[in-house]
Amino acid sequence: MSKSDKKSKDPVLSLVSGTIAGAVEGVATYPTEYVKTQLQLQAGGKNQLKELRFKGPVDCLVKTIRNQGVGAIYTGVSALAIGNAAKAGVRFLMYDQIANALRDKDGQLSGFRSMVAGLGAGMTEAALVVTPSETIKTKLIHDRNSNAPKYRGLVHGTRTILAEEGIGGIYRGLGPVMARQGANSAVRFSCYSYFKSALQTWRGKDDRPLPSSHTFAAGAMAGIVTVYTTMPLDVVKTRMQGLDAKTLYKNSVDCLIKVVKHSGVFSLWKGTTPRLTRLIFSGGIVFTVYEKIYQMLELVKK
Repeated sequence: MSKSDKKSKDPVLSLVSGTIAGAVEGVATYPTEYVKTQLQLQAGGKNQLKELRFKGPVDCLVKTIRNQGVGAIYTGVSALAIGNAAKAGVRFLMYDQIANALRDKDGQLSGFRSMVAGLGAGMTEAALVVTPSETIKTKLIHDRNSNAPKYRGLVHGTRTILAEEGIGGIYRGLGPVMARQGANSAVRFSCYSYFKSALQTWRGKDDRPLPSSHTFAAGAMAGIVTVYTTMPLDVVKTRMQGLDAKTLYKNSVDCLIKVVKHSGVFSLWKGTTPRLTRLIFSGGIVFTVYEKIYQMLELVKK
């Protein structure tokens, strides 16, 4: 473990670095998030009139662009980009501060303690940022599929959802979101710490920061592990945030049972390919940008 990893992280620098990293990652990988959401909305849901049906991620991308134009794959991007910046800022801030408290007297952070810090960070970001931003994003995408879309963008869509459903309308699926984000961050941070430490040992230069290619590789590998371990939670979360969730499901458990009954157990991994693509790149991007921005801000601070 490098010296920079042993010392406590500055909360302001963590927040700023995480926010910038989240915004960059959100915009860069949004088309894969759009495709994943579209595929998951088909798993166990009712078709809207004239709603397109997709055979897989490539078919979804091609049909969407052909029928609705390239701009359609960025439907809801503003909600996700803003939410991504906020949630990454909260996630890195909380992770670094919890990790600071859990380090031993030598400044070391064990794999289990890194997982606990990630769990706490993920559940915090879910409650504060992720649930409302992703609920709005999912509703905007689902509405775009209908024969007569009623949302005219992020602001109008948010205002309409609040007017029709109240604050609960943007906090639908809070339980599965907290479960997913907690699991995501627990797995992602602990895996990233492990892979990063392994790469530092392999380089034999413990006192020097890893180059961008190495942090990207560590983040990408952490993303792969995260996808396959948390995908069922992500599917349930997306279904609970769809436009038809209130009429289709009583709660998250009911949603899980109905999706499995309707489409089979493997439907819980629906959208894995686009999510895997996204998390490989997002993991690489967000950790690399975070590390570089943090190092730059430390130099400015000095």
